[in-house]
Amino acid sequence: MSSPFLWRFLSFTQKYRGTLLAVSSVGLFAANISYHVAPEQTFRKLYQGWSKGEPVQLTAKLQGLFQEVLEETHMGVTSSYVPFSAFGFHPVSAGIPWLPSGCLIGIPFNYNDTEQDGVGIADRVLLINGKEVDWSSDAGTHLRQALNLSLDAQKFSLAREVFYAQGNSPIIQASVAPVCLSGICLSSVAIKQLLGLYSGPILLRGVYNMAVVVLGFAGYFLCSDAVSQWLDYQSDRKVAAVSKSYATGGIEFYEKILAQNRILRTLMGKQGETMYSPSGNLFPNDYLRLKNAPYTSRRDRIKNALLQME
Repeated sequence: MSSPFLWRFLSFTQKYRGTLLAVSSVGLFAANISYHVAPEQTFRKLYQGWSKGEPVQLTAKLQGLFQEVLEETHMGVTSSYVPFSAFGFHPVSAGIPWLPSGCLIGIPFNYNDTEQDGVGIADRVLLINGKEVDWSSDAGTHLRQALNLSLDAQKFSLAREVFYAQGNSPIIQASVAPVCLSGICLSSVAIKQLLGLYSGPILLRGVYNMAVVVLGFAGYFLCSDAVSQWLDYQSDRKVAAVSKSYATGGIEFYEKILAQNRILRTLMGKQGETMYSPSGNLFPNDYLRLKNAPYTSRRDRIKNALLQME
């Protein structure tokens, strides 16, 4: 019963393979970019900081800091970048500046905290593996120091998110999947025609198609990770080129991230050992992928850029 259906399915895909490829590519791109087309409805709901059941409002201090970053980085239309208070320890962003929805930049609460004014990160309750962090302990003290950034480091991290969005990085990243799909499909058809596999045994074509699928996924993973790392390095390079203070802030920012991760590795026990390396870099989720550039590599590249500026 399944054989006639299978043959009709194969005949349909053979007849409309161009249309199916175009629809699949557009669908992949739309799925990947949808997160950035409507960031207010998706991204902000995910990263919005909350306190006592209410969304945390961005303080005037952080709003002023963000506007200062936009002015110093010479962004044209500053209204395209909208800051909000996000949870976590590092800035996050989503959106495309030239779209009506603009770009959202999430600024973490610890960017507003300082030990000098008595607010400090130590006034917050932080749970790790269900246990409250003791800020008076050695690990808690070192974590508090790692979470307190200088003004230059804060500016660098915010400018990095701005440059990432300004360079159309979300569009570039979303284009990888459809480009790889189209390239694999077109090249596989050309190779089958060149080798005469269409007139060969169906079993041989099946083996060939399986090999194409495996190589296609491997190629996509490699391309996606390479593009992601290139975009990370490009954003860092642009921010470091703004001024020496931004470059030194970038070095501090990544050193503080590495320090945070080393402390979290200790506090989280076995789970931390699987997430963070002894140096503080993130371990990949699987052995085949490295989605983001290592923090040590990003720090070292900024150091080299700073040496060239001197």
